[in-house]
Amino acid sequence: MSHKRMPKRRAAMAVGGVAALGAAAVLLPHANASQDGAPDAAAPKTLKAADASGLATQLAGLLGDAFAGSYYDSASQQLVVNVVGDDNQVVVQARKAGATVRQVDNSMGELEVAARTLKSEATIPGTAWAVDPRTNKILVTADSTVTGGDWDQLESTVDTLGSGMATLKKSAGTFKTFVSGGDAIFGGGARCSLGFNVTAADGAPAFLTAGHCGVAAEQWSDAQNGAPVGTVEQAVFPGDGDFALVRYDDPATEAPSEVDVGGGQLVPIARAAEAAVGQRVFRMGSTTGLFDGTVTGLDATVNYPEGTVTGLIQTDVCAEPGDSGGSLFTQDGSAIGLTSGGSGDCTIGGETFFQPVTTALAAVGATLGTEGADGAEGAGDAGAGEEDQGAAREVPGLGDEVGLGARKGHTRGD
Repeated sequence: MSHKRMPKRRAAMAVGGVAALGAAAVLLPHANASQDGAPDAAAPKTLKAADASGLATQLAGLLGDAFAGSYYDSASQQLVVNVVGDDNQVVVQARKAGATVRQVDNSMGELEVAARTLKSEATIPGTAWAVDPRTNKILVTADSTVTGGDWDQLESTVDTLGSGMATLKKSAGTFKTFVSGGDAIFGGGARCSLGFNVTAADGAPAFLTAGHCGVAAEQWSDAQNGAPVGTVEQAVFPGDGDFALVRYDDPATEAPSEVDVGGGQLVPIARAAEAAVGQRVFRMGSTTGLFDGTVTGLDATVNYPEGTVTGLIQTDVCAEPGDSGGSLFTQDGSAIGLTSGGSGDCTIGGETFFQPVTTALAAVGATLGTEGADGAEGAGDAGAGEEDQGAAREVPGLGDEVGLGARKGHTRGD
């Protein structure tokens, strides 16, 4: 299936082939050497966002209760790790691993307790919250429907957490899932977007999309009023995620691991990866096409009108109805998320939420990219040297930006 519409307001892609890079960087790189050859344990390392995410996961286990979250500083290309307490050994360990260390007040345990308070006292449709490691607080957001007594209740709950624990902001839009009527993949009168092709546990071709699409219709087509091409095997929404596995009805279907971003450009998807706050990401959807932005929060909770969804990625990438289920990925070909919902549109912007691909894959038992290609890593890279198997790839120009003028003439489906 291919996305045929190109947005007027988008992230730019240069015409041309895909440039192969070397093998992926090791998550725990060697310490920088000083001029006399001795390692400098205090020097932070320059990392790609994907490598920073892996390093953050390792440090979370290594530092234990002292770990208070992390984020990727795209300007310096360094991982910033928050730590609590005065254990100098913790700081030494984090710096030796290559991270920049920042002392903060709120532990992850305290932030999690605050999030549970919000869940019990302020689960109100139109609200969302996620830990923001850059401020070491929980960012609580209310959309335009939260007014009157609901707003008072939310504001009071945030106040009880303390000024140093959470911040409250108002969004101009409305939190909703981005399902609509139109083209792309169709089921039961709804339009969504294909996320990523995967290999099901039994080796059959399948794809991931949003769970709220999967519960809306059992069968999906690649053309409006067309014959079904896939059947929903598993769907979760609302609850602990927003994802669905759709199995292709024809077991001979060729389902390449790539994202079609229009104009003949394909981004190969080699792996699934965890998101990192501060990481630059790209979203492809059937309504609006290609847009880019930044991850702003992890483990987000969103209270949609249909119910509460937990464990999401929060970003500032725009999306609109019909983009639901679409791909969130990185320049080097890592699958990050599936479009769930949010507020605003691609004219005014807004907050958006995504289902982590890693969680969805684990739940349905599917594989993605080289790990699901006939059991051979680097499949599709015939003739590549051994060091290039499974290597990260970048699309020339994907990192460039163009003027972001308002997108005109778009009919909303909400």
